[in-house]
Amino acid sequence: MSPSPSATPGPDLHPVGARVVLRPIGNPLPLGFLALAGGTLVLSGLQLGWVPQAQGRDVALILLAFVLPLQVLAAIFGFLARDVVAGTGMGVLAGTWASVGLVTLTADPGSTSDALGLLLLLAAVAMLVPAAAAATGKLVVAALLTLTAARFATTGIYQLDGSSAWKDVCGVIGLVLCAAAVYTALAMALEDARRRTVLPLGRVGTGRDALSGDAAAQFDGVQHEAGVREQL
Repeated sequence: MSPSPSATPGPDLHPVGARVVLRPIGNPLPLGFLALAGGTLVLSGLQLGWVPQAQGRDVALILLAFVLPLQVLAAIFGFLARDVVAGTGMGVLAGTWASVGLVTLTADPGSTSDALGLLLLLAAVAMLVPAAAAATGKLVVAALLTLTAARFATTGIYQLDGSSAWKDVCGVIGLVLCAAAVYTALAMALEDARRRTVLPLGRVGTGRDALSGDAAAQFDGVQHEAGVREQL
């Protein structure tokens, strides 16, 4: 008796499956936004004269000790959460505040730096990248990142120009940014704690689906995401 076709040895024609394991994590954005609030507040205090110029090194140490590590942590967990807006935005913020802190720490009190000014202008443009991506899902986050870009741009102009008028402008924008960052952090923290929107975040499209969509919608297309697909 000849063997049946199913028993005939040969290569397995069925594709090999792969299982993607996702680990739930806490939302890192409230932490990152509170760090942003702290950084822009102390820098505005220095720019508006609330903090004496002689204490500029104290401001630098706060940026390096408080703001930098929290935003690095938020960036890492943003990427682990598969959120390119959180990872990219917090990463750019971490690098920018570290640069501001180090230059302020080593410079003479009250001095400006053309090199730092150029970097801040670049950082302003860089912040528009995650802001544009956030506009497809969370409008409040997009507005906050755009305001951050404005803060970096005006501070960069002040570093290049040295004008006291620009110094005041970027200080005031920094205070507005501080309030906006605290609001956004509070809104996102309450949303995660209560599993529903408490304060408006302007969720639209994919941002609304991320909160209210079913599990199948959340995992749809995961095989094409960075870390799963073969190439970035």
